[in-house]
Amino acid sequence: MTWSIIARDANGAFGVAVASRFFAVGALCPRAASGVGALSTQALVNPLYAPAALDAMAHGVDPAQIVRALTAADSGRDHRQLHMIDRAGRTAAHTGAACIDWCGHRAGRDLSVAGNMLAGARVLEDTVAAFEANGALPFALRLITAMEAGEAAGGDKRGKQAAALIVCTTETYPALDLRVDDHPEPIVELRRLYEKSLECFQPFVACLPSRANPAGVTDRAAIEAAIERFQAARSRRPADA
Repeated sequence: MTWSIIARDANGAFGVAVASRFFAVGALCPRAASGVGALSTQALVNPLYAPAALDAMAHGVDPAQIVRALTAADSGRDHRQLHMIDRAGRTAAHTGAACIDWCGHRAGRDLSVAGNMLAGARVLEDTVAAFEANGALPFALRLITAMEAGEAAGGDKRGKQAAALIVCTTETYPALDLRVDDHPEPIVELRRLYEKSLECFQPFVACLPSRANPAGVTDRAAIEAAIERFQAARSRRPADA
């Protein structure tokens, strides 16, 4: 009932984008942790996969070993789908034998895509192709663009309802965490929310306490100046950047 793309960018950031004809898909499926990895649990979701998988990746366990261990211990594994990527760019996936067609997964360099109840294999193929063809885009927008291509190829064969995006960079909190829980065009709305985040949210988050600056920026004038600099820099970039 879902398809998703998980990726790691050249700077080590992790991102997950997901869409489904299911309410609030972002509440249970995508997970990521800075410096650790990212995953999505799908089909008949097992939310217990995520904390165990992220903990194992944090300790350097190979994703393939993690997938084998989690699914072996789960009597419902034939109804589950799970894929993940770690900080070394290693990927692994499981698509249960009872997942509904079309279902499957694909892996590329520093990315993994997986889906079930899809219009066909081309949904994943076009998602991967769009991601790989748009390396010049900002990471979050590159993920959204990939999902748009998958939607254009048919997406979830039941229709559209929800989408979500998580990007984790250097901090314990996400750099960006967007959810569209119920919308007739969820990926269109996800792009709109991404664009809205560029107005103030993203430069504001850059001023929050961080590993590099534990105090963060507390001078409101300095925060406003940072937002203005961000907007000025954006105005000098191409429209999609």
